[in-house]
Amino acid sequence: MTALPLIVGMGGINAAGRTSFHQGFRRIVIDKLNARARQETFVGLATLMNLVSYRDGQLVDQDGKAVAPADIENVFGEQILNGTLIRKIESNHFDPDATPWHQKMTLTPGEQGISFETRKRDLPVPLPSSWQLTELDDGRVKVDIPDNLDIKHHSVRDNPIKAAGQFPTGFQPENLYNSRYQPRGLQATIFGASDAIHSTGIAWEDILEKIGADQVGVYSASVMGQVQNEGLGGMMNNRLRGDRVSTKNLALGLNTMSTDFINAYVTGNVGTTFTASGACATFLYNMRAAVQDMQAGRIRVAIVGSAEAALTPEVVEGFGNMSALANEEGLKRLDGTDTVDHRRTSRPFGENCGFTIGEGAQFAVLMDDQLALEMGAQVMGAVADVFVNADGFKKSITAPGPGNYITMAKSVALAKSILGGEALEQRSFILAHGSSTPQNRVTESLIYDRIADSFNISNWPVAAPKAYVGHTIGPASGDQLAMALGVFAHNIMPGVTTIDKVADDVYDERLNIATEHWICPDMDVAFINSKGFGGNNATATVFSPKVSLAMMEKRYGKEAFAGYQEKLQQVLQAQARYQQDADNGMFGLIYKFGQGQIDENDIKISEQSISVPGFKHDIDLPATNPFEDMV
Repeated sequence: MTALPLIVGMGGINAAGRTSFHQGFRRIVIDKLNARARQETFVGLATLMNLVSYRDGQLVDQDGKAVAPADIENVFGEQILNGTLIRKIESNHFDPDATPWHQKMTLTPGEQGISFETRKRDLPVPLPSSWQLTELDDGRVKVDIPDNLDIKHHSVRDNPIKAAGQFPTGFQPENLYNSRYQPRGLQATIFGASDAIHSTGIAWEDILEKIGADQVGVYSASVMGQVQNEGLGGMMNNRLRGDRVSTKNLALGLNTMSTDFINAYVTGNVGTTFTASGACATFLYNMRAAVQDMQAGRIRVAIVGSAEAALTPEVVEGFGNMSALANEEGLKRLDGTDTVDHRRTSRPFGENCGFTIGEGAQFAVLMDDQLALEMGAQVMGAVADVFVNADGFKKSITAPGPGNYITMAKSVALAKSILGGEALEQRSFILAHGSSTPQNRVTESLIYDRIADSFNISNWPVAAPKAYVGHTIGPASGDQLAMALGVFAHNIMPGVTTIDKVADDVYDERLNIATEHWICPDMDVAFINSKGFGGNNATATVFSPKVSLAMMEKRYGKEAFAGYQEKLQQVLQAQARYQQDADNGMFGLIYKFGQGQIDENDIKISEQSISVPGFKHDIDLPATNPFEDMV
């Protein structure tokens, strides 16, 4: 019997807001929400952005004046809307109008040559042979240079890329816990993983009471690594800037760190630990490993995710020089204007000129169906499988190829084999990679159109989160999963509202790429698709809560399912408490620095098992020969 990996929690952060309880999704479709959901969304974003805080049982603004939840939109609504989703790059990252750089300059000697004074210890090593030194007092020297002198000096430039999908304005993850000089991507990891665990409505300790210590897995990665000054950025640049490389720069910069931080500071995990980077498909690569381990019975609970905070001048310039990012000149040319709307730089499947980079952290909690039934976990969906295929031989490493045809076809075929043709044709939709490049809009739409033709699908809904949150690189397919779960929960299909119409070269005869949000019927299955640089293609088949619960009931019977429903009520109450706390800005981040460390001397080992202090259940050691027919 193959375990069904169920999504029982999801948390994180991107330009739309917090992931838990669909806050980010709700921000994207804000105009389609009912009054209650709209108010909850504005309140939650206001506290996330530090516009208001919760004190003494009420919300207060920065001056300490009470603000009723019903008044948040009137008072702060415009500021909240303007401070979320894609927008002009804000100064906490860098100034896109005056981006710092070192400009080369050659100084030519005048009649008196080039002369200056400095401290002797600041002289370069080795000293250029033409420099003439005169000793002065207090360890200083006079330097006379008869030749040309090449120098680099601080300057600024007008950056052609000015927009990004940034965390909501005012969100400061470093202030939510003792962040100890950690890169922004790891701060977001702590926030996202905590949010995901709390969103389950089940205490992590209660989960560990039910399973073995080695039946937990954490699967996560970034693509760029941690590129801020606290991580690899500092290691690469500090000496060139005249600063010292710290003891933490290299270690904190590794792309495994999102996994390592969750293990060491959030869950205390001693089970499976896994990191895979697959360019833009990184989230799905890690999801695939977790799903396969769960279906094989190696784990019963998994935290799956990715975190990326790569909004630095260096990374932006790297993608920009590849002509991958939408720049000011290209956008002006598209729109025929002298000004650029930085809210509309990402235009999947429309007339576009490049993607818009973003930052994000997305984490899902998976649980096998039997454990979910036993614990009464709320089911948000199920991951039937994740398919990964490469592109074969190619000329350009960044060009698309045939691998995505294979991953999409496998995912669609799997959904049909499980749910049947009607569900596929009438109640499925696509969360597209939708990067907003001219090449992607053609190649990806052609894949969908051809597969739709092969499987008799017409008017296939396609949504594209990158239109709103940008391309977060590693977590990008996590953004897509979060949107899919939002569609399941709210029956609202997000349109691509950043485009006026679908581009003429898009293959959309069988696709429904709407330019407005629309109310959709209950959907059964979502296809999460990712096309990554280098031929890293992945597609996940994700079932709705309704389908997942029906599968559970068929497997375990009505009586067991009735018992599950009773346990679920307590979980729902716990979830409601966390949602209220989180909406009020009380996130309860889990950060157990140095807590509960295991004394290795207390580990007990026998031929049959190993006992680790702090865990209720022993870890069984392998006792059977898997190669009995060979030995």
